[in-house]
Amino acid sequence: MFGGNVTFPHLLIFFPLLAGLATFFIKKESTAKAWVLGASLFTLGISLASICYAADPLLSGNSFSYEWLKYLGSSFAVGFDGAGRVLTLLTAVSFPLIFISTYRSSYKNANVFYALMLLAQAGLMGVFLASDALIFYFFWELALIPVYFLCSYWGGEKRIQATFKFFIYTFTGSLLMLVGIIYVYLQTTHTDFAPHSFSMNAFYASGLLSAHQQSWLFWLFFIAFAIKMPIFPFHTWQPDAYEQSPTAVTMVLSAIMVKMGLFAVIRWLLPIFPLAVVKFDHIVIVLSIIGIIYASLIAMKQDDLKRLVAYSSIAHIGLMNAALFATKQIGVEGVLLQMFNHGINILGLWIVIELMEKQLGIRKISQLGGVAQKAPALTIMLVIIALANIGLPLTNAFIGEFMMFAGLFQYNAWYAAIAAVGIILAAVYTLNMIQKVFYGETNAITTTAKDISLNEKLALGFIVVLIFVGGIYPQPMLDLGKETVKAIVTLYK
Repeated sequence: MFGGNVTFPHLLIFFPLLAGLATFFIKKESTAKAWVLGASLFTLGISLASICYAADPLLSGNSFSYEWLKYLGSSFAVGFDGAGRVLTLLTAVSFPLIFISTYRSSYKNANVFYALMLLAQAGLMGVFLASDALIFYFFWELALIPVYFLCSYWGGEKRIQATFKFFIYTFTGSLLMLVGIIYVYLQTTHTDFAPHSFSMNAFYASGLLSAHQQSWLFWLFFIAFAIKMPIFPFHTWQPDAYEQSPTAVTMVLSAIMVKMGLFAVIRWLLPIFPLAVVKFDHIVIVLSIIGIIYASLIAMKQDDLKRLVAYSSIAHIGLMNAALFATKQIGVEGVLLQMFNHGINILGLWIVIELMEKQLGIRKISQLGGVAQKAPALTIMLVIIALANIGLPLTNAFIGEFMMFAGLFQYNAWYAAIAAVGIILAAVYTLNMIQKVFYGETNAITTTAKDISLNEKLALGFIVVLIFVGGIYPQPMLDLGKETVKAIVTLYK
């Protein structure tokens, strides 16, 4: 039927999809938890196997294609590129960590909750693997739908308002992108069965579009991607959505889903609209840098742990986007490395917040203090993860940040200098949070705190190991993305 053997790309999509559908029929919560944890670990095994045994890092030899709508020129085509390898690995690593760290949490209609989580994983995998524009759009929306229901049903008191805002922002961006996809499709050459094609290679060939066409199409795609990241001024949905979502869902949003926008810039926007990228790169980089400073300053004023981490994430994503549009080799390499490392680090921060909120029932920094006296293991883990998040040397984020700043400096030294202020601000709000929450005297609330359990130590311990391994030896992750970096740099020389 599919015209080939089973391949890793379609296993990464279809296994979590089928496992998620099966989860709807598992009524017992403990069984559903064990099932989704096992399924996510199996998906991780598939991802690791795809890296170890798939020698060709591009779409040949490890791809999957089926003539889906052949008379429209669309195939169900999925395959790896460098960025796809990095982000499918991040997705595969993150979900077991999420399920392990929240294993003791209980949810109403737990089987539905866990089923939607696996469906979200399948959608994310599809986004990172799609090599057909229509399939990419399909998975872009598929990843959004389960997250929408997860937030709106299991979220906080203001979940409806936050979810509605999230939906309007992302859906509007998706419609703009759909208009752009259809226009570019109509400019492609014919295939054997259809007058035009949605294939990625056909879209890349449409780089022959005029400068005027590229200019307005660029913004249709970029706004959709900028909303998903998000960067200034398309960011206002994010803090509310993070605050009101169940923490397990916030982990998905923050660690993985925001990378959809960066990935889409790499795989679709930069190769298709090179003339427009060169024309508008200064505007995009300035917006990104404004977002870095703006989000960092707001993070300094936050009293809610979730909102602090949310604004911190906006600042980090802003730097990645600025380095991407600088289109320098060292900067793009740093972005691919940092997308993985940021996902791991931010996941660790959310796990700590979830543990504290579950124990103490609060997230207000002003109401906490002295937690280190009651939970020393948790404190050690948090300090390591938080310092990694601000790029301390020997941690995973240091290498990526250094490379991104180097790329931005090659593009414009002033931009790099202004963006570097974000490092100072990040150190201020991060160290301030550590001091106020974990040190000082305990109070009536924090005196009841307990240290973390075995499953929580396993999840956080694994993250700490990744932090130091990534900081000491980042070369394997750099090698995963080298083909993507080469293609982009060659295009913009």
